[in-house]
Order: sequence, then C-alpha cells, then structure tokens
Amino acid sequence: MELPEGYYSPNETRVCKLIKSLYGLKQAPRKWNEKLTLSLNENGFVQSANDYSLFVKSQGSLFLALLVYVDDIVITGNNESEIEKFKHFLKTKFLIKDLGELKYFLGIEVLKDKNGLCLSQRKYCLELLDEFGLIGSKPVGAPLETNVYVSYVPTQDDSFLVDITKYQQLIGKLIYLTMTRPDISFYVQCLSQFMHSPLQSHLKIALRLLRYLKASPGKGVYIQKSDSVTLSAYVDADWGKCLDSRKSVTGFAVFFYDSLVSWKSKKQATVSRSSTESEYRALASVTCEILWILKVLNDLNYKNLLPVKIYCDNRSAVLLATNPVFHERSKHFEVDLHVVRQKCTSGVIEIEQIDSCDQTADIFTKGLGINQHNLLCDKLKLIDMFHA
Repeated sequence: MELPEGYYSPNETRVCKLIKSLYGLKQAPRKWNEKLTLSLNENGFVQSANDYSLFVKSQGSLFLALLVYVDDIVITGNNESEIEKFKHFLKTKFLIKDLGELKYFLGIEVLKDKNGLCLSQRKYCLELLDEFGLIGSKPVGAPLETNVYVSYVPTQDDSFLVDITKYQQLIGKLIYLTMTRPDISFYVQCLSQFMHSPLQSHLKIALRLLRYLKASPGKGVYIQKSDSVTLSAYVDADWGKCLDSRKSVTGFAVFFYDSLVSWKSKKQATVSRSSTESEYRALASVTCEILWILKVLNDLNYKNLLPVKIYCDNRSAVLLATNPVFHERSKHFEVDLHVVRQKCTSGVIEIEQIDSCDQTADIFTKGLGINQHNLLCDKLKLIDMFHA
C-alpha cells in the first residue's frame, strides 16, 4: 500500500496501519487482478485481448493456457514439467492450494472417459430440486408441451404472483444452469422476460422445467476427442414467435471438433417483416459469435479454420447473404446486418442450406415434442455419465 503524494514528508519513517483488511473493499478485485496479471506477465504469459480471463504462454513448442476466475485458476498445456514449474512460481508469489487434476470448477463437474469429458452440474441441479421441493417429483419427458404460448397478459384464472421473489430466484438459478444444459436455454429465456411481473402460469412452467431436469440431473455437454479440426454452426429463427410483440427468436449452436462450444436462444430486438429477414438477423448474430471464437482460437494457436460453414434452413436468407441483387427485399435492413455478406465475400464463412428436419438449432427457437427434443439433444451431444 502506498500513501498519496503530499500526504507525508519524504523523510517520514512511520508506516500505515490497516484498520480494515483489503478483502471486502471496492478496490480489492481490481488490485487483486492487477497483482495477478503482473505476476503472470513476469512469467511470460500474455493476456488475451479477446477474453481477459484467458492467459497464454507460447514459446516454440511449449504452450500453456490459464483460465482465471477471481482466485480460481485452471491450468493446461502440452508439457507437464513446465506446468509444475509454473505452479512452483505461483507458490513463490501467492499462498495457493493445488487441487490436482480438474474435477470441479465453479459448480461444474468435469467427468472423464476414454473418448473425452463431460461438463455437468448434477450437484447444483439436485440442490435446486431439493430447494423447491421437487426432489421426489414425477419427471416429464419435455420441458414444455408443444404449441403452448407464454403470454404476459393476466386473465381471471391466471393472475400475477403476489410474491415474485421465489420466481426470480428460480429463474436466476436456471440461467446459471444453462451453462451446461443448452436443452433448456429456449425455455429459460422465455421465462426470464417476466422477472418483474410473473404470472401463475409462468411459475408452473418453471416448476415443470425442474421436473424435466429431474429425469436426468447429470446430463451435460460432452467434449469428445476428434481428428477433424473444424468449426461449424447451425442457425435458425422462429419468425414472429412472440404473439404480443411479434418479435422473432434467434437460436444457434457452434461446434468445434464436433463438440458444442457455444449456443444462444434470444428474442430479436426488432420486428422482422418476413421470415427471410428474421433468418438473416440470426445469421448476423452467429457470424459475430464465430468471429469472436476465431479470435480466441487464434490465441490458442488454432489457425487455418476458414471457411466456417454455417447451416441454415431458409433458402432466401442463404441467397440474400451471397447475392446482392435482392435489393427490394433488403433495402430496409440495418447496415450491421450486412456483416454476413461481407464475411461471405471475404471467405470467412460459407453458408449452406439444409432441410428443416436436419436443423439442430431448432431446440433454441421453439418448444418441441419429446421425440424431436431428445433427437436434438443427441445431436448436441448431451449425455448423462451418471446413468450406467
């Protein structure tokens, strides 16, 4: 700790006595991050400009990567002896505890087998079920019945909740659970729109979602080994999904090494005049996500991944992205949407049309029947390692 200039004499020999520990103060996180970053830079690590929690060290054939969350650090690399040297370096700078091989991180369990690893939140999910009294409930096969519309308009049989705290707590915890459960992303984003004025029906849907989780609480994203270094994405949009605002829903899934690495289900900000426009907006969203992923992979020494294939089931949107002739249909589009056409022309992405029945991103845009829902979960490579 240093005193401000002018507060003391240059010949002062007294020292400061801290009345309160640095922990808990507003400046504590910033000072801790500053100290850690300086120490990592001293050891040769470079902070990624695309993700500030990522630090990489690349010297010849040596490669180490660090992922930092406050004072929790995950270390990986291609040289075990260098990893041990770095751990010893950290011990000289900080009081640390080596927990060994990664098994649990921020509530996420890491389960390994011979073909890869599974990221699961089983313990968190079971605690959530117990908290809301559904640990012994009867499970359901799908998060929501098909053709069910979630509205914000109250009726005589569906009034506003008197105490919204319980609903807000439940949705907040479900949002955290979507880190390893992409199969509930669409339903959680629908329910999260009513955080300030939920209806009785919204709480019922949220509790049904817990009953769906009860069927397989250990299900999670499977990261498998693969020889094909490819990056691809599936994108879809449900035009005018919200009957109240008439806004569409964007959904996409990005795969790296044939494993799911990024996904999103989100209502679009503006109303689209056609299904082509809503699909094109979804293409713009996934294009921006791919550009960011490419930058992060470049930090991890992954190169030559272009062009990235994007699979879309709307023929007009595919043609619009590659053919600038459709002026009458697209002259009202915002300028930022044309990043799709620009990246197509420069060879960064390549858009291919697929049949709607093969669209993996459907699970992020609409409620599905049990069979179709389970089929898409398999395509996303969601598995439950706790089921023998």
